[in-house]
Amino acid sequence: MPARSVSGVRVAVPRFRRTILSASVACALAAGAMLASPDAAARITTITLDAPATAFGGMSFGSVGAYERITGTAQGEIDPADPKNAVIVDLALAPRNARGMVEYGFNFYILRPVDLSKGNHKVMYEPPNRGRKLFGGFARLGGGNDPASSSAPEDGFLMPMGYTMVWSGWDASAGTSAAGFNSILTKLPVAHGPGGATITGPSFEYLVSGNAASSFPITYAPASMDTSQATLTHRVHLDDDAAHTETIAPDKWTYSADGKSISLLPAGTKFVANDIYELSYTAKDPTVNGIGFAAIRDFNSFLRHADADDNGTPNPMQGDIQRIYTYTLSQPARLLNDFTHLGFNQDEAGRIVFDGMLQWIGAGDGINMNLRFSQPGRTERNRQDHLFAEGVFPMANVETHDPITGKTDSRLRKCTQTDTCPLTMEIYSANEYWVKAASLLHTSPDGKRDLPDSPFARDYFISSHQHGVGNGSSRGACQQLGNPLDSAPIQRALWIDLDQWVTAHVKPPPSAVPTFHDGTLVAPDQASVGFPSIPGVTYTGLKTTRYRYNYGPRFDQGIMDIDPPVHFVPYEDNPANGPIYPSFVPKTDVDGNDIAGIRLPAVSAPTATYTGWSLRAGPQANDGCEGSGQMIPFAQTAAERLATGDPRLSIEERYPTHAAYVNAVSRAVDDLVARRLLDADDAQDYKDAAAASTIGE
Repeated sequence: MPARSVSGVRVAVPRFRRTILSASVACALAAGAMLASPDAAARITTITLDAPATAFGGMSFGSVGAYERITGTAQGEIDPADPKNAVIVDLALAPRNARGMVEYGFNFYILRPVDLSKGNHKVMYEPPNRGRKLFGGFARLGGGNDPASSSAPEDGFLMPMGYTMVWSGWDASAGTSAAGFNSILTKLPVAHGPGGATITGPSFEYLVSGNAASSFPITYAPASMDTSQATLTHRVHLDDDAAHTETIAPDKWTYSADGKSISLLPAGTKFVANDIYELSYTAKDPTVNGIGFAAIRDFNSFLRHADADDNGTPNPMQGDIQRIYTYTLSQPARLLNDFTHLGFNQDEAGRIVFDGMLQWIGAGDGINMNLRFSQPGRTERNRQDHLFAEGVFPMANVETHDPITGKTDSRLRKCTQTDTCPLTMEIYSANEYWVKAASLLHTSPDGKRDLPDSPFARDYFISSHQHGVGNGSSRGACQQLGNPLDSAPIQRALWIDLDQWVTAHVKPPPSAVPTFHDGTLVAPDQASVGFPSIPGVTYTGLKTTRYRYNYGPRFDQGIMDIDPPVHFVPYEDNPANGPIYPSFVPKTDVDGNDIAGIRLPAVSAPTATYTGWSLRAGPQANDGCEGSGQMIPFAQTAAERLATGDPRLSIEERYPTHAAYVNAVSRAVDDLVARRLLDADDAQDYKDAAAASTIGE
C-alpha cells in the first residue's frame, strides 16, 4: 500500500488564447440570457424562499450598508440527452419526469447586501465541505453554519467590499455528517436497471474512529444482510501484512436493521479507537452523485442570468451578478478540479460559470464522485482511503502525457476548447506533498521535469503548513504538537489579486513552488530533504505513494453499463497497487522549515520548526497522522540546546534582543507586502503581534 516513492515528468504544453469579455459585453449577454425560454434543458425549475432575515445584527458596512440572509430550497432538472451532461455516470439510469428530465433538489444559503445596488455585483461561492461552511478563517468571520449570526462581523473581509456570499448543496452524503438547520444538504436520484431493477455492485468502506465507537455508518445499504457475504477486517497499522490482519468472523458483527451501519457482536462491543477496519461487501441503490456537478453549475447560472423560476418566483439575485469567484477548502477544492476537467464551467447555454477560483488545500487531486457507488466524502492520505479514485490523471493544469495510461490531457483541456476557463489559484500546504502527492500538480507524470504555468492558473505553496490549522498546544493522536501556521492572510491578499486578474487583467504574483530546477523538490529521505536530527523527533520519510490503481476493467472508458457493473474497488480482477507516479517533497533549511514557496512570517523569523507531516503515537506509532503537521519549538537558551543535543539555534542565539526579533518579523512582512502576498491590515497585525511578544526580552 503506501510507501516512500520518488521520480519526475515531461510534457508538451500548447499556448492557449483566452478572450475576456468587457463588462458591457458581459452585461449584454446576461440581459439576453434572462429572456431565454423556460423550456431550456438543464435548469433550476423551482425555488422556495424563506423569509429574509437580518444578518450580523443589522450592522452596516460603510457605503455597502446592511446585509440580509436568504435561505431556501431549489429543485432542478437535467437533460440526459445533452452532450454536456453525458459525462455524468449513471445519469441515463436515473428516473425521469414527464419531460424526460432527471430531477434533484438541494437547499441554499445566501448573504447579500440589503440594497444590491450598493454591493460590488460579485459573488463568493463556496461549495460546502460535507455540508459545512468553512470560509470563516479566510473571511475573518465566525458564525459556523450560520455566518449571519457572527458576533464579530466588524472584522469581516468580504462585506466591506460588497460581496454576496452563496452556498448550495451538491453532496448527497453530507446529509449524515452536517449538523444544524443551516447545513447544506442535497437530494440526488438513485440509479435503476431496466424496469426499475435494483442495481447492486461491490462497495468498500474504510472505517477508523478516534474514539472507541460502538458502530460505524456505511455509505450504501447492503444488497444482503447476510454478513457471510461480506468481509470485515481489522488491523493496527496500514502496512500490516496478512499475518497481522484479523478477518472478523461473520457471527461477530452485524448490519443495523436499516442497513445504514455496522456494529460488533455481542451488542455493545467497541471498535478499537484509531485501528483500521475495512468492509468489502455488495451494495445496492447507487446514488447518481455526478449530478452534484450540474447542481453547482445550474444554480450559479440561475443566480447570474435568470429572472425567475418556472413558477414566477423571482431570482433573489436578479440582474445583479457580474462575476462569480469560488472559495474552497479541501474537499470542495478537489470537487472543483474535477468540475472544470469534466467541462462543467460551461453552462448549457455555453456561458462561463465561474470567472475565478481560489482553491485552498486541494492541489493535484480530484474527488471520488463521478463513479457508481462513489463516496465523495473520502480523502486519501498516508493512512486512509487509498482505494478510492482521487489522484487520477490528469493532475496538472497544463497538458501532460501519462506514461502509464498513454493518455494526454489537462484539467483545463475542455474549458480551453470552449473559452470558459476560470482563472485559478491553487494554494496548498506542505501536507499535500507528504500525504497527497502535490508535486504532480507542477511536475510531469514521469517525475522528470518541472511544468510551466498554465495561462489560466497559478500555484502557491504555503511553506511548512499543515492541512488546515492546528492549535500548537496539543498532540492529539500525533507525536508532536499541532502546527498553528495560518495562511488565511495570504489567501486574502491572493483573493484581491484574483479579482484584479479577472477584472483588470493584472497578472497575479508568480507561482511559488519547489522545483527540480532550483533543487528544492526532492525525494523524501532525510538526507535529501535536509531535515535536522532533532532530539525526540522521529523522521521516517513516510510519504503517500501515488499508485495507478486498478479500478476495474472499464474505468478508463468511463462506461457504466449494468452488466458488468463498473466500480472503483480494485478487488475483482487484480488487487495489485499498480504502477507508480513518482512524487516528491519540499527541501528544508537547517531548522527543518521548507525553503521554497510562500513563507509566512513565523517561518521566515522562526521560533520553531514547522512541518506539513506528522506521525502517530500510541499503538499505531509511526503511521501517518494524516492532515496534521508539527510544531517543534526551539530551545530558549544555548545552554538548553547544547544539553539536549539540538542542532537548531536557540531563541536567545537568534534574537539577542526584542528589537532583533521585531525587525526580523518586519522584514518578512514587508517582503510579502511588496510581492502582493499580504495586505496592509494583516501586515500590521503581524507587526503588532511581534511587538507585543516577549521574544528576545
